[in-house]
Amino acid sequence: MAEPANRRMEAVRRHLLLPPPLRPNPLSSHASVEEEPRPVIIGGMVLDIHAKPSVPPHPGTTVPGMVKYVSGGVARNIAECMSKLGTQPFMISVVGNDMAGDFLLKYWRSAGLCTEGILQVHDVATPVVSNVFDGSGELIAGVASVGAVESFLTPSWLYRFRHHISNAPLIMLDANLPPESLEAACIMAYESGVPVLFEPVSVVKSRRIAPIAEYITCTSPNEIELVAMANSLSPPVKYNYHKMECKDKAEAVEYLFEMLSPAMFFLLEKGIKLLVVTLGSNGVFIVCKEHIDFVKDQRKCKQTPFSRQLLEKLDGCFPSNNPINLCRETSSRTCVFHLPAISASVISLTGAGDCLVGGVLSALCGGLDIIQSVAIGVAIAKASVESHANIPDHISAATVSDDAKRVLLSARVLWCK
Repeated sequence: MAEPANRRMEAVRRHLLLPPPLRPNPLSSHASVEEEPRPVIIGGMVLDIHAKPSVPPHPGTTVPGMVKYVSGGVARNIAECMSKLGTQPFMISVVGNDMAGDFLLKYWRSAGLCTEGILQVHDVATPVVSNVFDGSGELIAGVASVGAVESFLTPSWLYRFRHHISNAPLIMLDANLPPESLEAACIMAYESGVPVLFEPVSVVKSRRIAPIAEYITCTSPNEIELVAMANSLSPPVKYNYHKMECKDKAEAVEYLFEMLSPAMFFLLEKGIKLLVVTLGSNGVFIVCKEHIDFVKDQRKCKQTPFSRQLLEKLDGCFPSNNPINLCRETSSRTCVFHLPAISASVISLTGAGDCLVGGVLSALCGGLDIIQSVAIGVAIAKASVESHANIPDHISAATVSDDAKRVLLSARVLWCK
């Protein structure tokens, strides 16, 4: 990072009242003994209330249907997904000392996950999101009350876990965090060389990337979040996205690339190393400016039985002369890859994006490369949309590896220059 940026980072550190950065002691290996490297997931734990009518809804009256409580929140969903893939994340979040908070913590403990980083606050409402879906599982409307995340996930709370952050293979931040906490987490990660993934959450909150873009290794927006992020970094508004009906998938992908490439390339210019742009049923774009080793310190990666099985199945999917191999091994090109979605029997779409990101991060922590990891994310997203829960109860390594292999064999290079 250039000298002016370093000075700005020090000014931000003083503004946030953060102590000086950690300095490793060459005479001690105490950090590695103290805590095994684990990915750190920071953001919301939310009680989701899902309402799905059994007949078309009518304004001004109730209709019969199903209402249920589901453990949710972008960061929480991603962390749970990772745990079901054999990766043990360290979660930093906040809940209230109320029924919803107890519900979320009870589930977290029952899954054998660590609650050390989860703050439970008295006289504060646990974040809750109430969603209404149509008969096909598409979201009609929703109301989110997540003020606790903004009020209590402060830089000082995050700093308590600075050793976890500095020792992590990667960290994930969801955009529910207040701007000063996003910046504090990025600084702690940057000073230890830890890659950062920014999950935009929504169009409005995606704009919180503007002050921290130079610290972000990767982000995972959908089409409209991508455009909002680019516009937040380039006032006045200059990037647009218009949905268009296309006759087939191939035409849709070409149209999306043409429409979104200005915003994608602009975000790369702003310092973000990697974009994973989710396109719903049209798949995913992977956009990178150079060859990316996402987890720089491979000693922090830990293969699990799940990731080992995936790696064995996916290794060698591409012959050496395949364009994807040639592009991903080249260090000086800007490349765009397209990975298709997999057809699925849709029950609910609410957890698909979070499962995709959870699958990607778990695979990266298991030593797979970025293209393999995104293919696994696509396969996990397929399992999610076929489940009633945000995160499927059971995820089969055999099924995921078969689906991911299908994705990889249909992947293609859209741009590499």
